[in-house]
Amino acid sequence: MSFTRPGSRHTRILEALMMREVVTRFGREGLGFLWLVGEPLLFCLGVLVMWSIIKPEYEHGVRLGPFIVTGYMSLLLLRHQISYSQGAIQGNIGLLFHKQISILHIMLSRNILEFMGATAAFIIVYFVLMVLGQVSWPENILLVYAGWLILAVFSVGLANVMAALAIRWEVMERIVPLLTYMLIPLSGAFFMVAWLPERVQEIYLLVPIPHAIEMIRAGVFGPFVETHYNATYVLAWSGVLNFLGLILLADARDRVDVE
Repeated sequence: MSFTRPGSRHTRILEALMMREVVTRFGREGLGFLWLVGEPLLFCLGVLVMWSIIKPEYEHGVRLGPFIVTGYMSLLLLRHQISYSQGAIQGNIGLLFHKQISILHIMLSRNILEFMGATAAFIIVYFVLMVLGQVSWPENILLVYAGWLILAVFSVGLANVMAALAIRWEVMERIVPLLTYMLIPLSGAFFMVAWLPERVQEIYLLVPIPHAIEMIRAGVFGPFVETHYNATYVLAWSGVLNFLGLILLADARDRVDVE
């Protein structure tokens, strides 16, 4: 008779799956998990350097450094969650032979790993820019946490829905990359809602993603920069997407061939 608590068993399974994913993706040699952080970090620094060359230091009264960090890191979190969740089940079909491992373990391990990587990269980039004098301490750190966590929950829900649909229809593997590109203008990563004409703002804010990114920017810039967001609205979307993702993933095991 086993006295192992279910919670600790699930934790060990998730830890093992995350370690396996890191080794599979980055190999046993080299930087391992550091590349999980380094990959988005290099992307963000590359965009920051490029924009610093072609853009003025301030745009619409907003400093370039914190504007890029808050927008691009948010976009990376969203896109990485979606991209790395695609094919997660098909790529780990063999693991489903073990009855202890479920579809939810596989998806959750990917979600946690991407969240940890993007969050660590965000903190490191922000710290580097603080050392360089490009950004100051956030005006409202709790609002930054709230916006980032809400964006993460929304990203997980959207990623799981996309992954579940990809199991049902192979064409989703071609559609999802297009959708992730559409997220660039839809997310508001590279502009703020206040920069849009007033007649467009209300329509644009029907998209839930800009609400979370505007929350993060409101926390960083404080009342000095005009922001528009509704936390309840994006939370409601997050709840619906996560619920829908769980429903769609519930029968995923029956739709893949477990050898």
